[in-house]
Amino acid sequence: MDRRSFIRKAGGVGLGAAAASTLAAPAIAQENPKITWRCTSSFPKSLDTIYGGAETMAKYIKGSTDGQFDVQVFAGGEIVPGLQAADAAAAGTVEMAHTASYYYWGKDPVYALGTAVPFGLNARQSNAWFYYGDGDRMMNEFYATQGLYGLPCGNTGAQMGGWYRKEINTLDDLKGLKVRIGGMGGKIIEKLGVVPQQIAGGDIYPSLEKGVIDAAEWIGPYDDEKLGFYKVAPYYYYPGWWEGGPTLHTLVNLDKWNELPKHYQEVVRSACQAANADMMASYDFKNPAAIRRLVQNGAQLRPFSQEILQASYDAAKETYAEISAENPKFKEIYENQLAFKKDAYLWAQLSEYTFDTFMMIQQRNGTM
Repeated sequence: MDRRSFIRKAGGVGLGAAAASTLAAPAIAQENPKITWRCTSSFPKSLDTIYGGAETMAKYIKGSTDGQFDVQVFAGGEIVPGLQAADAAAAGTVEMAHTASYYYWGKDPVYALGTAVPFGLNARQSNAWFYYGDGDRMMNEFYATQGLYGLPCGNTGAQMGGWYRKEINTLDDLKGLKVRIGGMGGKIIEKLGVVPQQIAGGDIYPSLEKGVIDAAEWIGPYDDEKLGFYKVAPYYYYPGWWEGGPTLHTLVNLDKWNELPKHYQEVVRSACQAANADMMASYDFKNPAAIRRLVQNGAQLRPFSQEILQASYDAAKETYAEISAENPKFKEIYENQLAFKKDAYLWAQLSEYTFDTFMMIQQRNGTM
């Protein structure tokens, strides 16, 4: 082949490829539109793990779209107060919120089932129910009636039972106590004589310090240490039976969700699932060291007595029966969750429980 003829032909191919690339660019831009959303969190920036769940989600969304889909995260109070995050998303004030669904259970008890109910699912069971059971479908049927679309986006694992100014040994010791507690746990401990208070995370310490409340539960060692509760209430109780595995959610304005290109919806879905796993791993890594530091700084660990746990469990079952009698949607979702939980614990006692119990004995005996 003539050398100059080859060069002319090769040059023609190159120009054609360049032209095709130029023509394709607008199509690519249309497929990946530039979108900027705002996400309001229910949590302060100081709580880097739980607030960080929204930042992790936003990072994955931005990275997966070459910066075309940018979610800007705002701490509780920067746009709206933390306990109004879901309302802001539903109203379209922001496109999405990162929050705990149970904060809004006063509007409808069904909200609580999206996060945790007392003596409910643990973290692994929650993920299984949402991702492979009926959880995601059933909760989103409900969220749609609220103008929202929900995606699990974080879990703290089983929480602690809170910080108390005095020891709590019997049911009588609970009577009259003003306790900050999230979600439906407050309705249940009210049956035991406690006066529940729902206070956002950033306001708990001053309320405890000034004696406005007598006790407060928040999350667990890592976050509780950051908020300094041990300085004003030394008795640290466990377990937080009202939050065995609380799921956080990204709640998206339903209209905005439906307007998203399908592949952007999948990016958000994947980012939330990744952030969900990331948060649990982060807490599992940070809590062991934090509980050691808290004890070294004077925290006194105490288990709730079996009397208190059993009375709380009985009060929870009574509460669920009362709510179910008045709220068909709650009854439907709660019974679905309960049926899964029964089978999940049947399996767990053969596998996880047996293995973990043996290993805990080795740890206590110093043979690890």
